[in-house]
Amino acid sequence: MKKFLNYFALAVIVFLVYFGITTYPKLNLISGFSAKSSASGHFLDNRPLQVIEQGDNDIPLVKLATNAINEAGKFATSSVYGIMERKAIHREGLGATLINDDFDTSKPYEVPKRHKNKIDLPFPYGDNEPKDTLFSNIDYKKLNGAVANSFDKKGEKSKRTRALLVVYKDKIIAEKYDTNFNKNSRLLGWSMTKSITGTLFGILQKQGKIDINKPAVITEWKNDNRAKITVNDLLHMNSGLEWEEKYDKICDATKMLFNAEDMPRVQLEKPAAFAPNTHWNYSSGTTNLLSGIIRNQFKTHQEYLDFWYSALLDKIGMHSAVIETDMAGNFVGSSYGWATTRDWAKLGLLYLHKGNWNGEQLFDESWAKYVATPTNTSNGRYGAQFWLNAGGYFPDVPREMYYASGYQGQMVAIFPSKDLVIVHLGLSEKFDFNGFLSTIVKSIK
Repeated sequence: MKKFLNYFALAVIVFLVYFGITTYPKLNLISGFSAKSSASGHFLDNRPLQVIEQGDNDIPLVKLATNAINEAGKFATSSVYGIMERKAIHREGLGATLINDDFDTSKPYEVPKRHKNKIDLPFPYGDNEPKDTLFSNIDYKKLNGAVANSFDKKGEKSKRTRALLVVYKDKIIAEKYDTNFNKNSRLLGWSMTKSITGTLFGILQKQGKIDINKPAVITEWKNDNRAKITVNDLLHMNSGLEWEEKYDKICDATKMLFNAEDMPRVQLEKPAAFAPNTHWNYSSGTTNLLSGIIRNQFKTHQEYLDFWYSALLDKIGMHSAVIETDMAGNFVGSSYGWATTRDWAKLGLLYLHKGNWNGEQLFDESWAKYVATPTNTSNGRYGAQFWLNAGGYFPDVPREMYYASGYQGQMVAIFPSKDLVIVHLGLSEKFDFNGFLSTIVKSIK
């Protein structure tokens, strides 16, 4: 019996050591993801916690979290097995922020000044409902069939589409939402937010406030081999900086999103692993560093907060949009952009019209070509904060397509020669974009 107890005790010790090494560190990220997701979904889109848990948080391991929402305090908490509790607070205008124990919630904070003047025009240039338009060159049976087939039937959980929108010649020709969602629902774009961040550099360049081909002005880099990295290199994800982005493990990206106080500094502090423009490497840290570079263009934090909305989001009527901030007040330009489906479409339409929004040129026409031109060593997959189909990643889809893309199947696809923008928002990495997009394109004769 004594021998058995010794073996049992040894087994328990081995298990605890294994758990401590392999699983315990993940609990912090799991509860962090769950708290942030719960706070954002509830306070930005009024989703009940049950809907969030069955949708947004229905991810392996994340499902282990137990969540609670405090309406009066405007925060959400999550923990796993009763340990590693994390808290995310909601602040009007800034969205939800995952905080640590040192964060002072009583400290005053600045919020973006919004300009939401009602415009008496139909979508996309105004606030009125889109006008019904029938096009003789569209096979509506094929179009509507492709849209309907992109949603799960009752009891299924594979396609997990939440919203679809097809805009042709500035007119909505198809629009559909899943249960619990509608045209007013704010949906997280995840890495589609990178395309918003990148667009701001096009605007800054047109305004003569930045030259993307010059080295990034970062004091910490001036005396080492990172001094040659340009903003152009960063926009292309081709800076050569060290970074790991794999969402199925603890990596640079997950530690940044769910632990870092000042997200731009995470990539800023990484060493160079390669010379600039020689090694493409997708990095959310790079985009948050770009957000920090935008912040440094302004004398005050308030000007930085206002710029994202006054120069772009409110300018093109993306009034539902909210870009959430980290604890240091930086916009999380890599991942935390929310907007309605129709407002996400407006970002695509801005590029479809080469920076012209109802007569006003926000960025030079050449910028649209720039973001859609393959960067060195990406094999035709990436431009400047936009993904490309230049290399035929989607074999049955036109090679000209470029798109904003995000985790779990978020997409704003732009087809310049087709005068077409397609938006998909969902919860599955396995959605058949090749089949869906090709069918939509073929429905337009």
